[in-house]
Amino acid sequence: MKNRKPLMAANWKMNLSLDEARDLLNGVRSAKIDFNKVEVLVAPPFTALQLAHALLTETDILIAGQNMHWESKGAFTGEISPLMLKGTGCSHVIVGHSERRALFFETSDIVNSKVDAAIETGLIPIVCIGETLKEREDKKTFDIIRTQLNESLKTNCKKRNLPQSVILAYEPVWAIGTGKTATPEVAQKVHLFIRRWLIENFDNNTGETIRILYGGSVKPDNIKELMLQPDIDGALIGGASLKADSFLSIAKFYES
Repeated sequence: MKNRKPLMAANWKMNLSLDEARDLLNGVRSAKIDFNKVEVLVAPPFTALQLAHALLTETDILIAGQNMHWESKGAFTGEISPLMLKGTGCSHVIVGHSERRALFFETSDIVNSKVDAAIETGLIPIVCIGETLKEREDKKTFDIIRTQLNESLKTNCKKRNLPQSVILAYEPVWAIGTGKTATPEVAQKVHLFIRRWLIENFDNNTGETIRILYGGSVKPDNIKELMLQPDIDGALIGGASLKADSFLSIAKFYES
């Protein structure tokens, strides 16, 4: 039986005005959440991070950046550094999201640099991995996942040391924003593969401690079944996190 505390992470992506963000944050922070049973995290756009910090500073709700550069400062117009995220109250940062990989051509080498920078700065990286529909149909899922893990965590693999605070997120690209969801059994098989990879490349304790989230059209009506799987430790939630009611229904899965 797993003893890893579940994490429900809301990835707002490029959505919500400041007024809309304020309404959503107020809705989430006013809810009665049992933080002994779940951790809750929000990842607003950069423009709403200071607002999130101001509204959530006296709560147990965590804040993450959706992305960052791997350098701490410099001539990188339009980029945000890990130090800037720390300065706006972030404890976490999402790196390697499938949209960053596909739309902005981020390689796993880039993701590795971001993981290193996050850890060095004291941010907890949420490292995303996942296969496309074609890769799944070609039966390459596990090869793709292994390669992405090897390359996205290359520095830590060489050291054979991975901070146990690091979070992984399996997001089948074919299930993101499509309404399709990997069945709990399919998701569990990939999560188990990832956990075995962690044990193989680091040690048993690391493999059993690190949390692995599922991301891909997570909704209130499928979260409970997903969370019953032994190696699914929470969710990275997109569209369903943009409304307080739906996000809270997911975050409070333990009540259903």
